[in-house]
Amino acid sequence: MRLAGSAGVLVKRMERLKNKNRTLLELQAGIVFFGIVCQLAGSLIAERQGYYAGSLWFGILMALAASVHMLRTLDRALDCGPDASRMIFKGYLFRYAFLTFVLAVTMVTKVMNPLILFMGYMSLKVAAFLQPITHRLFNKLFHETDPVPVPLSDEEETAGEEKASPEETSQRS
Repeated sequence: MRLAGSAGVLVKRMERLKNKNRTLLELQAGIVFFGIVCQLAGSLIAERQGYYAGSLWFGILMALAASVHMLRTLDRALDCGPDASRMIFKGYLFRYAFLTFVLAVTMVTKVMNPLILFMGYMSLKVAAFLQPITHRLFNKLFHETDPVPVPLSDEEETAGEEKASPEETSQRS
């Protein structure tokens, strides 16, 4: 009985995530997947497991936060019109200034390994490359398909162009 109730909660959460922002969900799933792969690899080669895991997952959390910040920055910038590129650039600078600050603090305090933390943060980049794979996975999970692209007809392609008369076309040839 309890299992059936938790399955219902899981379905409701998946629906809420699907309806919020599908691309962000897919990107964050790729970040977490890369984190799990790095954790498994690190468990085989790292000498200090806790130090490695703490550094890696703090970097993963920073990447998850950066993906949300990136989405919010893009949403706000697209509403600004001509100042959009400036706002996007400011968001980019903020994210990397924050990353630089955190890396500097970890280097000075030696609380975490800055290279492993940076690897966790760079999962954001890896997840962007994994997004087509996570997109197909979530399509199967949500029982959806992508719309099939339909080629434009000749009429739609030339709608914005001025149509030349047959005489003008033969004169150009």
